[in-house]
Amino acid sequence: MTAHATDYRWFSEAFPALREAYCLTLVEGVSAEELLRRAGAEPEERHTGASELVEAAYDTWDEYDGERLFIAATSLGRWALAIEPNGYLGVAAPLLAALSEGTRLVSHFRNVNAVDHFHWQRDGHNLLHFEPLFPAQRDGSEAPAAAEVMREVGFDLTEGDDHDHTLHTEAAFALAERLTGVRLTAEILAGAEFVAGTAPRPGR
Repeated sequence: MTAHATDYRWFSEAFPALREAYCLTLVEGVSAEELLRRAGAEPEERHTGASELVEAAYDTWDEYDGERLFIAATSLGRWALAIEPNGYLGVAAPLLAALSEGTRLVSHFRNVNAVDHFHWQRDGHNLLHFEPLFPAQRDGSEAPAAAEVMREVGFDLTEGDDHDHTLHTEAAFALAERLTGVRLTAEILAGAEFVAGTAPRPGR
């Protein structure tokens, strides 16, 4: 089955608080604990499901006044998935090389102001980067070749203000699936066991 943005409509319906501000990162061939360490966090606690992660993340923000960021990870086959409610470690420029060292990474992020980013990296090399809200503007060594698959998953690459961005966040999920082979579902996000920790806020 070919992933498409419409396959991920469930995200805003099942996890509205997470959709408002999130960062999701997939790293191939590492454990959940190793992903945390690459992000600068030590495994400290466990949570079940994304709803618990949202609560824990906001508790962390209050406790550390934003100086440390919450990150939680779980293993999904050959990939580790990190979820950050209201976080951005997975798309922070200082961390992308460490997170993708010797492997592949796909991450996407959105904040409460609808600022968003999508990254596809291999061993610190930028294969593709763009803002899902403005997918026609992209960079990276695979940026030209990625146009076809981006259209297939639901991005409108029309230049200017007339492009359709109705499901741009959902299209980011679909593109991540196409690049990794990992299909996220509401059941996975609701039931997975995550190991979590906190990391220093990096410079942007």
